[in-house]
Parts: sequence; structure tokens; C-alpha cells
Amino acid sequence: MAEQHTPRSLIVTLYGAYVRERAGSLAVAELIRLLGAVGVDAPSVRSSVSRLKRRGLLVAQRTAGGAAGYALSDDARQLLDDGDRRIYGHPAPELSDGWVLAVFSVPEAERHKRHLLRSRLARLGFGTAAPGVWIAPARFYEETRHTLRRLQLDPYVDLFRGEHLGFTATAEAVGRWWDLAAVAKQHEEFLDAHEPVLRAWESRTGAPADEAYRDYLLALDSWRRLPYADPGLPEELLPSGWPGARSAAVFAGLHERLRDAGAQFVEPDDPAAA
Repeated sequence: MAEQHTPRSLIVTLYGAYVRERAGSLAVAELIRLLGAVGVDAPSVRSSVSRLKRRGLLVAQRTAGGAAGYALSDDARQLLDDGDRRIYGHPAPELSDGWVLAVFSVPEAERHKRHLLRSRLARLGFGTAAPGVWIAPARFYEETRHTLRRLQLDPYVDLFRGEHLGFTATAEAVGRWWDLAAVAKQHEEFLDAHEPVLRAWESRTGAPADEAYRDYLLALDSWRRLPYADPGLPEELLPSGWPGARSAAVFAGLHERLRDAGAQFVEPDDPAAA
């Protein structure tokens, strides 16, 4: 099945990969050019930017040259900074690192927040240990704290750190806490789509900026979801033949080969437009 890349997701990926390091904003015309290179038309860019603005991730800000443009909000920068540790990090998790537990209780009158809380914890990579008790590797604590505070969900949650003491073996328990078969399938889909791309680039001697940008942005847009779906468990807790390390190596290869080459396509000809 072909990968799905939504315009909104691609815009966030673009800002995270290339635009965040710039001062100021990115002109709307540049956004349209850069998203057009990965098959997104201008009306879709404009409508997606409007949605991201309503969500508080982008703010209207004219460029240094006076053109209409958009910059990242402070919340969006925090979100992307937190994401960097997962997307570009190469943790070597140990069972001794322990776990972080999120224990929550939401009044019935605010049950819509209960749904938001569950969905956000799932998107952070938490598994379900019991009703109202979610679990993740302890290294997720800081990002979880930032996220729950940003969404004003922290009054409903207590966070704890600890270790699993039984009675079920931890390797068996994680199979209840997470749907590891579904996570493995996501890794395999990433590999199916992007491993051939890496192999093709490895056989080339040059890296045209537009092609490098296109292939890198699409790979990053796919990859950046995986470190959230996959909690990054210690090897001894994973099923045999786990594809996570292989997909991480493919993304790392594409990042090393294409990211900087693609930056040459992102930079506008006129510096005043940035």
C-alpha cells in the first residue's frame, strides 16, 4: 500500500527539518514551491497552513523582505525540539533504565479530556498497563511533562518512575502493554518504501538538490512517526527478528546522505525572501 503524506504533516516536517534553524518566517510563496516539489498543490498548502495556525503551531509573520509568511510558535518549537531526541537519537535502552507511569483520573463531566489524554499518551508511545494506568520507558518523562502541560492536561495526571517487579515476566507483559505486531508492521512498511531509495542513492555519485530534498522530506515525514509508535524497548524484551534497528539504519543512511544536499534546494535565491 502506498504511503500517505498529508499536506499538514509535510509542512510540519519541512519546518522541523529546514525552516526551524532560520530566524524569522518562511514566505507563503516559498512554502508553495517547497511543498509543490513533493506533490502538494497551492490550495492544499494554504488550507493546511490555516489549520496549523488555528492549532497554534504557526503564527503569521512577515518575512524580512516584507512578504506574507509564517513562523513557528513557541509551542511548536518545543514540540519539535522534544521530537528531535526521538527522531534523530540512537538510544541504547537498558532494562535498568526503568519506566514512567502516567496514572490519571478525569471527571465524567470532562470525559472529552479523557479521550484527549488517552490519545496523546498513545501518540507519545505509552502502552496501557491497566485502566487509567499507562506505561513508557522512563526516558519519555520530560517530553510527557512538556506535552501534558502544553495541553493543560497535567491536573488530571500523576507521573511516577519505577521498575517492573512481576508477577508476569516483563518480556511477556510488554506484549500486553503494546501491540508490537502493529509496530513491527509500521517498520516493515517504512523499509518497503525507503530502503530501495537508500540503495538507489548509494549507487549514485552525485546528489541533485531537488531530488535529495524530495526523497529526504518524504522519508523524514514517514520516519518521524515511528519513534512515537515504537517505545524503543530493550532488545531482550523484543520479539525475534524485530525490524526496528534495520529501519533506523535506513533512515540514518538517508539523513546522512540527503539532508544537507536537500538544504540547497530549500534556500531561496533571494535571501531577503527568507
